[in-house]
Amino acid sequence: MTRRLAAAGLAFVVLFAVSCASGGAAGSGSGSSAKKDRGFKTLEATVVDRERNTSYTGTAIYYLVFEAKEGDATARYRFEVSAGQWNRLVEGSHVQLSIADNRLRDVRLIP
Repeated sequence: MTRRLAAAGLAFVVLFAVSCASGGAAGSGSGSSAKKDRGFKTLEATVVDRERNTSYTGTAIYYLVFEAKEGDATARYRFEVSAGQWNRLVEGSHVQLSIADNRLRDVRLIP
């Protein structure tokens, strides 16, 4: 009986040590997109598409798709927006996006 308890205790300690050692490994690297995309950024972008879906309750959900230059790459973003923003910003509109923690915080039309 004591051998079983000792074996179970040892197995628990080993599994606990392995889980602690590997728990911080996922996403902790400097190239991790989860860590890299956090924070606040402001981008100049162009509206390239407008989407409208209807939820199961019958209310409309509006999305705008933006393209922005980030260094040499072109990034594409899709964010849920209000009906007023969806109506005001048509394809080809140049905007300034304020993004925090991968969420759209503000959209301003650039004249």
